[in-house]
Amino acid sequence: MHVTTRPRISSSLVRGIATGLLVIAATGLVAGCGGKPRPKLDLAASKVTTIGVNAYLWRATLETLSFMPLVQTDSNGGVVVTDWYANPRNPNERMKLTVSILDQDLRADALRIAASRQVSQAGNWVDAPVQAATVQKLEDIILTKARDLRRQTLVQG
Repeated sequence: MHVTTRPRISSSLVRGIATGLLVIAATGLVAGCGGKPRPKLDLAASKVTTIGVNAYLWRATLETLSFMPLVQTDSNGGVVVTDWYANPRNPNERMKLTVSILDQDLRADALRIAASRQVSQAGNWVDAPVQAATVQKLEDIILTKARDLRRQTLVQG
């Protein structure tokens, strides 16, 4: 018995195809629009819809923070802002994060995290300091995940 397996398609190839389809749709080059000849596509136009920051850092950030409610995500500016999140095991403490991706390169200094923390005192939320180690650990988790995503892409591609 002969079994045929399909080759894996990389996510960058899928994004490229999707970008091309968006360019075609945006320029009105859809099939069945009359007998006019199709103008040639400008290949540089396909770069218009790509994100403005490192895709691995972006994906790793979203995956890492997926348990928190998100208030804002801007892939062109590279900003993810969460809403307040309280761990069910510790409901008297909550955190809010702002993650900024500053570059298109996968580098440690391309990631900046700002964290706010509050604790409940007498039924009111009061600002509390965030340990530097907490922010550092979160940065390390995101960077490690981004590097893993990059390695997976290189192995598959």
